[in-house]
Amino acid sequence: MASPRSDEARPGRLTVIEDPGELYPAADHGLADPLPAPCFDHLRRMTDHQGLWEHARYAMPRTEHGYCTDDNARALIVITRLPDPSPSLVELAEIYLAFLQDAQLPNGGFRNRRSSDGSWSDEAGSDDSQGRALWALGSVARRGPAPWMRKTALDMFGKERNFHSPSPRANAFAVLGTSEVLRSVPDHRPAQHLLEKCVGHLLVRDDAPWPWPEERLAYDNARIPEALLAAGALLPDDDLVDAGLRLLEWLVATEMGDGHFSFTPVGGWTLGEPRPGFDQQPVEAAAMADACIRAWTLTGDSRWRDRVERAARWFMGANDAEAALYDPQTGGCGDGLGVDYVNLNQGAESTLSALTVLQHVQALR
Repeated sequence: MASPRSDEARPGRLTVIEDPGELYPAADHGLADPLPAPCFDHLRRMTDHQGLWEHARYAMPRTEHGYCTDDNARALIVITRLPDPSPSLVELAEIYLAFLQDAQLPNGGFRNRRSSDGSWSDEAGSDDSQGRALWALGSVARRGPAPWMRKTALDMFGKERNFHSPSPRANAFAVLGTSEVLRSVPDHRPAQHLLEKCVGHLLVRDDAPWPWPEERLAYDNARIPEALLAAGALLPDDDLVDAGLRLLEWLVATEMGDGHFSFTPVGGWTLGEPRPGFDQQPVEAAAMADACIRAWTLTGDSRWRDRVERAARWFMGANDAEAALYDPQTGGCGDGLGVDYVNLNQGAESTLSALTVLQHVQALR
């Protein structure tokens, strides 16, 4: 999904909102300046033989906090999007896939929390971690760098027959995973069944001021419209695509201010609360870039390309604090954006978020 695919692109489709009222100027915050290529040095530093460490103290792993399925799944998705990963990155992907193998339960679900000694500290992970694991396995099943990895991931995906969650976000992750599987194995019946079940939890409200399917914006928000777009393109169902475009356009309008993204803060947001809010999280920029790339592949509308770049510029200082979060020399990314500061701890989620967005920009160019 890092670049447009001939089987997804529908340049003739119009976006639902014909004129968003020039939500932001055509060029500002140094959009002509070059953006760095993704650097994977810090990701390597954060990984050992068991997996990807979750937290960091500045640029060093905080091993006392252990690992989680969430981040190892995210890392798998990032590497499988590379068209030609280096041998060292393939080795990292093997470690992350082995982590998911160890995390998988006999019923197909997943644990999430793992201590530094390799022991698991939970019986089963959160709904979101289940969905992210399925998304990662679908990504590997479709684009894994080795045949054995693709087969392993597909077999693991097929073991999960009982996924169920009331959470729109967890269902969105699962939809993204099933869409990957079905693009590589169109007759995969468990994936087809899971897609149809999960997409029903992604309802858009018939409420122009607040179409969001939850009472407030939370985190990883753009995954919900992205999943609507993925499901709509695959089924195919133009109503789902239209709903996804409308919801994503609304989210862009909500999270854009003064020509740059002003993302939902860590505590969430709803109508009537002040903006901008802090601390803003890098995962929001990654979700927005992924959703906008998918919208571009479906519509051919150049505005979505521009929004991908603006998500990347957010990491470089085109944000409410005018502060850079990403270190292009090491590939590390700060964990959050405050009113006038950056959280200098470079954890796994934040680093992977920056790499995700820069991958898209590199592919677009």
